[in-house]
Amino acid sequence: MSEITPKDILKALSHVDDPDLHKDIVTLGMVKDIGIDGHKISFTVELTTPACPMKEMIERACNNAIKHFIKDVEAINITMSSRVTTKRDKSEILPAVKNIIAIASGKGGVGKSTVAANLAYGLAHLGAKVGILDADIYGPSIPIMMGLRGHQILSDNGKMIPAEKDGIKIMSIGFMIRENQPVVWRGPMISSAFKQLANDALWGELDYLIIDLPPGTGDIHLTVAQQLPLTGVLMVTSPQEMAIADCRRAMSMFRTAGVTAPILGIVENMSWFVPTDAPDKKYYIFGKDGANSLAKEFDVPVIGHIPIFESLRSQADVGINPFKEHSPATEQFRMVIEGLAQQISIKNNQTVEV
Repeated sequence: MSEITPKDILKALSHVDDPDLHKDIVTLGMVKDIGIDGHKISFTVELTTPACPMKEMIERACNNAIKHFIKDVEAINITMSSRVTTKRDKSEILPAVKNIIAIASGKGGVGKSTVAANLAYGLAHLGAKVGILDADIYGPSIPIMMGLRGHQILSDNGKMIPAEKDGIKIMSIGFMIRENQPVVWRGPMISSAFKQLANDALWGELDYLIIDLPPGTGDIHLTVAQQLPLTGVLMVTSPQEMAIADCRRAMSMFRTAGVTAPILGIVENMSWFVPTDAPDKKYYIFGKDGANSLAKEFDVPVIGHIPIFESLRSQADVGINPFKEHSPATEQFRMVIEGLAQQISIKNNQTVEV
């Protein structure tokens, strides 16, 4: 038996490509901590996100490559880890936040906040450092969805301390006003309030900061798109034509001059309903294929479809984290989360490799 060297291992693994980034994992610097004990080898593959949908496929490809190119290997121990990538400059606003993702819809009532909250829950469940900023100043719903009704913001040396739920850092104007108190402010005050929530909070290090935007295309949207270095925008719509029309307007806004926020994709919410007493039937209550046609029009991917789940509604009403247990709803959201993380990694690799 010939001696195995780190060079042999790297040469074998250079035949394993990341299917999203279209480069081999050695060139991408994803192979770490190579260990050799006789003819037993170990190494770590560092993925670009803990929500990588290709994790198992890459692990199998590594195992097969080692067996194929190193004939004398007796045992292979592969550790799959992750380090979220970023294209952000450390001198920018919120320098310790790797990726800032805005969740937008155009129309209200399509489940944008539900998607934002469950993205935060799911990414944190998979091991990412996550924050969520409720930018809906007029109708903040994140405190309810995250089970933090009545929470009062504390401060430290003039900086606000975000609330925390299941490891997620959370900020909302809803923490600063009474639940039945209306916010009757004009545009400049709204923008000022948002800037304070974003800039004057102790977010710390985050892999993903999710911003739940209000419906429409107003002051907050322009403030977010023009003043924050967004990784991108995720659009949320239902299949209904009225929702699609408003989503189209919002997507057009994010592609106007002076707005530099790439659209990462579309999530279609309330896509269909499956009754519990007839699990083989699908009812397309709000129409069908709305997001698909919109995605084709704007040349962006459909990140996923979320059916109507009664459990998501009931859990959101009382602030329960649905990812505490596995369910059809969390499985559907996991696919959306993996698709979003995939698009973010691709965008980051197109500019600066970290």
